[in-house]
Amino acid sequence: MAEQQGSGESTFTVVVAAVANLGIAAAKAVAGVVSGSSAMMSEAAHSVADTVTEGMLLTALKRSDRPADEDHPVGYAGERYVWAMLAAVATFVGGAVFSIYDGVHTLTHGEEVGDPLISYIVLGIAFVLEGYSLRTGVKQVKAEAERARAPFTRYLRLTPDTTVKAVVMEDSAALAGLMLAAGGLLGVQITGSSVWDGVASILIGALLVYVAWVLGRSNAELLIGRPLPKHVRAEVREELLSVPHIVDVVELTTLIQGPGEVLIAAKVDFRDVASAEQVEWACEDAEDQLRERFPSIRRVYLDPTPGLAQRRPRP
Repeated sequence: MAEQQGSGESTFTVVVAAVANLGIAAAKAVAGVVSGSSAMMSEAAHSVADTVTEGMLLTALKRSDRPADEDHPVGYAGERYVWAMLAAVATFVGGAVFSIYDGVHTLTHGEEVGDPLISYIVLGIAFVLEGYSLRTGVKQVKAEAERARAPFTRYLRLTPDTTVKAVVMEDSAALAGLMLAAGGLLGVQITGSSVWDGVASILIGALLVYVAWVLGRSNAELLIGRPLPKHVRAEVREELLSVPHIVDVVELTTLIQGPGEVLIAAKVDFRDVASAEQVEWACEDAEDQLRERFPSIRRVYLDPTPGLAQRRPRP
């Protein structure tokens, strides 16, 4: 139930961001053409890239929610990170590259900047819409952080729900980009030089490069296989050792497969005098206790293994 609620919250957060960015992109493009501002055109490219990104994130949410089947016995949760990785690439190619190119072009060739009034109006409206979208994302992350009993910044950095992380980071970058664009326009008005507009465009591109790099790295770690945090692994080991007939956890492997989906595999040393039935029920109890304490744990595999002191030399 909690997983379905989280998925629904993520979908709503991404939809809000997509709708906001779609309207903002069109308004920025019109303002950029009318005012002749490269920073405004960079911001339009930024919003277009964000809209494409959110489309990919919605695809990720839809496809990753499919149930496990014979061909995919552990489900499709990992597909979320594939689409989220493509979204990070889209942010880089669609927003950062265009912004940097447009800024360099303005610095080398100059530009004629028209009336900036419409640009200021669009920037103000965009700031309100982006702020609302960011508020939605932050609200969800705060709720999830409270449920996980983790600080907000740490949870945002480590959360396996990279779709919400992408929305929060992109909306934060969007607000910073809007202020850079406004600063560029103001600089042109004060000095009469288009250099300020070009510099603002390049800074917007650099900001998008950073966002794309952070999101790409996060999704790459999860695609490769990221374990639970060290302190959580210690709690999992502690829970296993509390089960009757388990005397040691020889080896513990944890793997985050998706938001709300964790796999636990462990080599466990059972009491030597425990019967086969007691070992079987100890495995069942261990799985029940782990799932009760950590609702995100979906799969538990325990391998009865002799303790290190009992190992016999291999031939």
